[in-house]
Amino acid sequence: MSDTVEFDRRMLEALVCPETRAPLSFDSAKCELVSKAAHLAYPIRDGIPIMLVDEARKLD
Repeated sequence: MSDTVEFDRRMLEALVCPETRAPLSFDSAKCELVSKAAHLAYPIRDGIPIMLVDEARKLD
């Protein structure tokens, strides 16, 4: 799997955190969608956001 595929930022308009329903921000350096409300970062693999809480990384 490659994380280098470009993410379509227009998806941010439709996606929300599945845990809190809060808006997400895109972290291009880590290729993740970040939910500040839930303190989680959802990975983007092959250009597809993985919106599963079990797959998310906990933020400090």
